[in-house]
Order: sequence, then C-alpha cells, then structure tokens
Amino acid sequence: IEHFGIEEVSLGDFVMTGGEIAAEAVIDATVRLLPGILGNAASTEEESFSEGLLEHPQYTRPAEWEGRTIPEVLTSGDHGKVAEWRREQAERITRERRPDLWERKLTNKAE
Repeated sequence: IEHFGIEEVSLGDFVMTGGEIAAEAVIDATVRLLPGILGNAASTEEESFSEGLLEHPQYTRPAEWEGRTIPEVLTSGDHGKVAEWRREQAERITRERRPDLWERKLTNKAE
C-alpha cells in the first residue's frame, strides 16, 4: 500500500468476510458524485454528511399511515420552518447516533 501511495479507507469498526462488499460500497459512494450519475446533482449537497451532520428523517405520502403522522411543519408550506425543523432533527440525530461527528461539528464551529 505504501509503495503505491494508496490511501487506506475504513468503512467502520467491524470485520467482513471479504473485500467485495466493501469495494462495492466505496465504488458506489464515489461514482454517485460523478456528473450525470444522479438525476439531480444538487442531491449531494443536501444529504448526510454534507454539513457534517446525519440526515433528517424522511417522510412521504400519505400524511398518516397506520396511526403514524408526519410532523405538521412539513405540510405547513413554510419553507423556512421546514428548513429549521430539518436542521434541528439532523442535529438531534447526529448527537444521538454519532457523538463523534457532533463533537467534530462543535470543534469546527468554534474554530
């Protein structure tokens, strides 16, 4: 690896049975950033890790399904409030699930 200047990449703290699935994950994560691969190029700017945070919850129609409802703010039509809600949720989820990312976000903000 050192001889060829290859950068080692980790997918996480776990062991896999082989390198095929890991290679596929790296290829997928890389290729999707090439122009023309995604239907909407702006998609990569508003997804997980785009601002160092995990992504906010995603909802679809109908607004109620099996007794579960989506937050009213998402159907309010107020784009500013929707953006604020998404940001708050992304921060909450990041704090809960990835405290390491949250800590990095706070450190970068302080600098």
